Amino acid sequence: MATGRTHRPATRSRGIPEATVARLPLYLRALTALSERSVPTVSSEELAAAAGVNSAKLRKDFSYLGSYGTRGVGYDVEYLVYQISRELGLTQDWPVVIVGIGNLGAALANYGGFASRGFRVAALIDADPAMAGKPVAGIPVQHTDDLEKIIQDNGVSIGVIATPAGAAQQVCDRLVAAGVTSILNFAPTVLNVPEGVDVRKVDLSIELQILAFHEQRKAGEEAAADGALPGAAAAAAARKAAADQGPDGDVPAVMPA
Repeated sequence: MATGRTHRPATRSRGIPEATVARLPLYLRALTALSERSVPTVSSEELAAAAGVNSAKLRKDFSYLGSYGTRGVGYDVEYLVYQISRELGLTQDWPVVIVGIGNLGAALANYGGFASRGFRVAALIDADPAMAGKPVAGIPVQHTDDLEKIIQDNGVSIGVIATPAGAAQQVCDRLVAAGVTSILNFAPTVLNVPEGVDVRKVDLSIELQILAFHEQRKAGEEAAADGALPGAAAAAAARKAAADQGPDGDVPAVMPA
């Protein structure tokens, strides 16, 4: 199996849009679930629903891969798994280092999904001397003093930053200087990187704030709907009272005996 240093995914050279690249992991996750259930083929509508996109967008995305499916049959699940994995570079070994082994870094180190997708955690690095040598997920933590040597020895091109915000930029600069060209940033800060270095940011607090916005909006809509009911009932009562009043508007109308 090739290493991350010997090959880069061909998505850019083939002109696949970034939005399509961002959806490929969604398709792969849905296809992997189908493969595990021994489903041989899938229609664009079924796969789109499983991935949470519309079928027209899915077909357009797959056209960039040169995969058009078979009318009346759909897409071959196993071939699509291979095709998307190849485009994402997951048919090779990608050694990864995680810098910052606090609660989040330790959780990432223990995450089993990396290995199943071709990402091998090659090293865990932390600035705390007390952490050095301690095993996390079966991997001994190494000190940041050795960061550059660790990168070179393991042929690492992908780094994960899980440090506090104040340390993230310095760690990023050292990773880039050592040869890392892709960074997954969990630190709550924006990193400045030179051209040719890709950064993906994961900020859990921002995602929670977005969810809080939607919850507040839903609560406001429900409150407005509840407030409208008494008003409507009052208006109906007023109309009925007006209909019951006489011509002078203050006493009931009396029919002659």
